[in-house]
This record gives sequence, structure tokens and C-alpha cells, in this order.
Amino acid sequence: MLIVEHSRQMFQLADHIIELGPAAGEHGGRVVYQGDLAGLADADTATARALRRPVEINPNPLPWSEGFEITDAHCHNLKHVNVTIPKGILTAITGVAGSGKSTLATYELAARRPEAITIDQKPIGTSIRSTPATYTGAMDEIRKLFARANGVGAGWFSFNSKGACLVCKGKGKVTYDMAFAEPVEVPCEECGGHRYNPTALGYTYKGRNIETVMALTIEQALNFFDDERVRRPLRTMVDVGLGYLTLGQPTSTLSGGEVQRVKLSSELHKRGNVYILDEPSTGLHNNDLAELLALLRQLVDGSNTVVIVEHRLEMIAKADWVIDMGPAGGSEGGHVLFAGTPAELTACPDSRTGAYLAAAAQARA
Repeated sequence: MLIVEHSRQMFQLADHIIELGPAAGEHGGRVVYQGDLAGLADADTATARALRRPVEINPNPLPWSEGFEITDAHCHNLKHVNVTIPKGILTAITGVAGSGKSTLATYELAARRPEAITIDQKPIGTSIRSTPATYTGAMDEIRKLFARANGVGAGWFSFNSKGACLVCKGKGKVTYDMAFAEPVEVPCEECGGHRYNPTALGYTYKGRNIETVMALTIEQALNFFDDERVRRPLRTMVDVGLGYLTLGQPTSTLSGGEVQRVKLSSELHKRGNVYILDEPSTGLHNNDLAELLALLRQLVDGSNTVVIVEHRLEMIAKADWVIDMGPAGGSEGGHVLFAGTPAELTACPDSRTGAYLAAAAQARA
């Protein structure tokens, strides 16, 4: 059996571990460790260093005085729950699978606070035409720069407009209907998969054509462009730890964690909102968790309320307030077992989450 995993509890069950890295994107792609857990514990890799760190419980949770009252919540398996979601801090809603935590956050809270913004890991675009550059709005400014530099219309630098290959219409590939078999996709013979037509590729800006610019990573693009209208949205992508993505990478190829951070990047400078994130740590390495927590703290510092539905102990430990659901899943769940700080949760005798958190705060993998 082969699994792709980040949880330290799953590492403890594994017979053999292969770690890739040392970082993400163009900085990764190499095997940095292969062996058993004992060997990994002493290795000098990102995962090994994370395993050597105990889970650190928030020593100074933010205080709160006002909250969102939820009364008689009885959707799905909730047992007529009454609970207060604090305003202006980071709250983690926890519990075993099926305990009712997602229902409490993404249904009951969201229904009572329709202005709340839910940031999930659902794809932001299933088309190869959707890219980080188009999603952030940087692409419009990049086209304008190319247009001014070459004295032509901005449409020449879009594979959805004049710049598109006439044969594949900017897709870079052609689909053939095989009648009695599945359709077959092959690279476009006219443009060789480049998506742009020769005229568009003949125009340059600072020595690069539009295709080579779109192949730049976001970090590289920040150094390449001087125009602040391009740099500003790109800088937010770096702030959320996605500087390794290329400008032209289809958003359909992004992982769930990457998608969520792309969405977060557009919210970092907003104030007074309520954000709900359902299991934001899914698919994230411990290093990514640190970046995610920093982003959530940035939102809280901007007078926002942040509510996360979580299983990862590293995330729960750093919350200001925890609401633990249970005691079990399905019909045996739906009760609020605990509401308080992470440190107080470790002393709750009825909470499985509290027991695991207490153990993780003292353990080394």
C-alpha cells in the first residue's frame, strides 16, 4: 500500500518512508530521504525537523468579549446545540469524523451570518485558461505592458483572443473524436503546444515574449516586472507561500491546499469579515501549516473573525478558542463537549481531541 501523507500519526504506522523535496515547485522533485521512521527522526529534512518539534500550545490566546450566538442548532446530527462563536479571534471547531463540526461551522454559522466568507479547497477553475496570473488580475496589466511596448492591442497577448493559435484556439492541443473510443488529445501541430500564434510570439517586452513571461515563476516575475500594478497582486501570492507557481500554470493543476491559499491571497488586506475554513490543513506539510497559521493570524490582526474546522493538532494548538464536538460520530455525535482555550482542552476528560493534544504536546515522533 502506498499513501501520500503529512500526519505524524500516519508516519508512525508506516514501514517505509520516502520524502521528496527539499522544497516545492522548481525547488523540489528530489528524494531527500528513504528509510524507516527511526532513520527519518535523525535526518536533516523538513519533515524530520517537524517531527522533532513537539506540538506547541498557544501560550497567549487572544481574549474575547463578544460572539455570534448559535441557539437550538439541530441540522443533521446536531443535538439542539447552543454555543457562542467568539468574534475577532481564531476559533477551531474540532472532534472526530462525523461529530457535527462541519455542520456547525459551514451550515449553522454560515446560515446565521450570510455575510461570512467560506474559503474551501474546491477548484477555482477547471479550464487550462485559468491561471494564477488571470485569477489575481495581474494578467490584464501584463497585457497592457506588452501592448504599450509594441504599439498593438492587448488582445495579441491573450490566447483567448487575437494571440491565440488559429488551429487549437489557444488550447495548445487538439481533441480528436474516435467515434467508438474515448477522445484523444494531442499537441497542436500548428503551434507545437505553445498556444499563441507566431505574430503574438514575435512581440517582446524587456527581451521576453508573452510565452516566456508566462513560464516565469511568481518569484521570478516579481524581479522581472517594475510596474507596481503587476507586482502588487503577485506579492500577495508570495505572501501566501505560492511564489514557486508559474504565471501560466493552469489552476486546475493546483492542489487543494494551493487553491485555498490562492483564495486567501485576495482576502489578506480586508477588515471586519467572518471567514470559515473547512479543514484548511488538508494536504499541507508542517512547513505549510506555519505559513497558513501566519496568514490566519494576519486576518485576525485585521479585525476579522476566523473559524476553522480542523483535525490537525498543530493547528488546533495554535487557536485562541476551541469548540470540541462529539463524543463520537453520526448519531452519537452532535454535542458540544468543550469550549475554551487549547490549554484548557488538554485537561478535558471527555474529549478525545484533548487527550491527543496533551500527548502530542509532550511527545517526539
